Amino acid sequence: MVWRKFWRTVGSIPGFTPIAKRTVTLDRWVSRITRGRIVALGMAPGLLLTTTGRRSGQPRSCPLQYVTDGEGYVVVGSNWGGPNAPAWVHNLRATPRATITIGGRDVPVDALEADGDERERLWQLFVDQWPGYARYRDRAAHRTLRIFRLVPVR
Repeated sequence: MVWRKFWRTVGSIPGFTPIAKRTVTLDRWVSRITRGRIVALGMAPGLLLTTTGRRSGQPRSCPLQYVTDGEGYVVVGSNWGGPNAPAWVHNLRATPRATITIGGRDVPVDALEADGDERERLWQLFVDQWPGYARYRDRAAHRTLRIFRLVPVR
């Protein structure tokens, strides 16, 4: 709980985003070797999302923060508020079946894109967890930050 409060405070500092962006490579490596048990900085709950590349057909993995909602995991394609959506968003839209690695387990999931009131409700869960998301949305005002519910396949 102390770490969560600490990272929520740090995440609201305007100059932190460029530093945090540099952790993605480290986070990807740490997530792979620990099978999703550890994220590099422990900033927020993390999972490793593996999609199918829409052009290559090859597996593509990306460490992401998530929030839980019901039985699903929710991720947002903020790309740190950058000008373009991250590749995994396009991959999920092309092939909504994916795998998440979380807590050392591989879990097949179906991705459902949120919209309308549900999207706004889920968005607020992210801002509550990591205040920096509010700035990402401002910086990426020219595009819609896609939010996906990842539902375990039964």
